[in-house]
Amino acid sequence: MRNNPQAQEELDLDRFVPYRLSVLTNRVSSAIARHYSERFGLSIPEWRVMAVLGQSPGLSAREVATRTAMDKVQVSRAVASLMRERRVARSEDAKDGRVTRLSLTRQGKAIYDEIVPLALHLEELFLSALNAEERGTLDQLMMKLTRQARLLGPTV
Repeated sequence: MRNNPQAQEELDLDRFVPYRLSVLTNRVSSAIARHYSERFGLSIPEWRVMAVLGQSPGLSAREVATRTAMDKVQVSRAVASLMRERRVARSEDAKDGRVTRLSLTRQGKAIYDEIVPLALHLEELFLSALNAEERGTLDQLMMKLTRQARLLGPTV
């Protein structure tokens, strides 16, 4: 159809890269989520918040949303749930009292420390379908596509 400019183009989801990436991401996230959900009762957004705070404590909810590409409502709900479970704490920013900073509590850090090796093991299992060269190529392609996606506009 693409050879005839007057013919209407059709969307073939099986070949449409954004759709395929989304489905792949959902499948991998769901598979990993089953492991930490059963053990710790965490949703995917809650784990994403914990993962970001485990690596970068002291972020604002807005910064978490930016890093995870989740919308602000998802982050807000995840943070509220994690605070109820005493896994995340909120504190006032020392320089700007209007901003609050988030960090893992001792309990949240213990859960994070337990999940990280599991997540890394599952990632290795997933990537075992690729050889070392293919993994390097995948990493390069993901970096390129991430840069290109930024040109499409903001995600949050």
